[in-house]
Amino acid sequence: MLVSIALMVVDHKNGHLEFIRTTISTVVYPLQYSASLAADLPRQISLVMVSRKTLQDENEELRAEQLHLYSRLQRVATLEEENRRLRALLESSVEFYERILVAELVGVELEPFRQQIIINKGLTHEVYDGQPVVDSGGIMGQVIHVSPFSSTVLLITDPSHAIPVLINRNGLRSVAVGLGQDNVLSLEYIPVNADIKKGDLIVSSGLGRKFPRGYPVGTVSSISRVPGELFSNVLVTPSAKFGESREALLLWPDQPNSSTSDVAMN
Repeated sequence: MLVSIALMVVDHKNGHLEFIRTTISTVVYPLQYSASLAADLPRQISLVMVSRKTLQDENEELRAEQLHLYSRLQRVATLEEENRRLRALLESSVEFYERILVAELVGVELEPFRQQIIINKGLTHEVYDGQPVVDSGGIMGQVIHVSPFSSTVLLITDPSHAIPVLINRNGLRSVAVGLGQDNVLSLEYIPVNADIKKGDLIVSSGLGRKFPRGYPVGTVSSISRVPGELFSNVLVTPSAKFGESREALLLWPDQPNSSTSDVAMN
């Protein structure tokens, strides 16, 4: 006890023990730092875990928001495409005074001997047998069966279908007959010396009293003339997009449209 007091007095007056104190402090500092670090380690780990959890939560929120934005962009793209199709469909009506109705395809039967589609409009929408149906490209066919909420349409490519047509360039008349394929029609009764060329536009003549005059039916794709035959073998590529159309346009040629309320797109 006396020795300690004596050392304190000597150090206070002369500072002889400063070097020893500094040396001891230097030696002890790593131990003090390690002890402090060990004591603070749980708090640091807790902060890291909290920060990581916060980042994970933020990443999940951002990922969910990103997916939501992607889905909205996809929906916008779908709506833009749908609007484009509907706009083209409505613009396909050559005589826009006609009453028209947009229908959706709900069934397709494109077989060699059966070329038909089913649409989601029927008796409740005043659809009738024989009613002409077109798409944005041209004439698709005519209604052959009507039920309350749907109708069956016989396509112009069906082997049992024929439509009076004319060559738009010169007015030469003919009949376009289906061959059971969705990409080809046959022009009947074209004389071998007739003025017809590959690429000629074929349109409805209106003579059959079912289809209005002037709607595109197709374009001439090939012409073959057999010596000794009276008529040429003429094939036509249909204007209607049978493999692509999702909507069809029903026409009422004999019912002029006096207001836009007759146009429905649901």
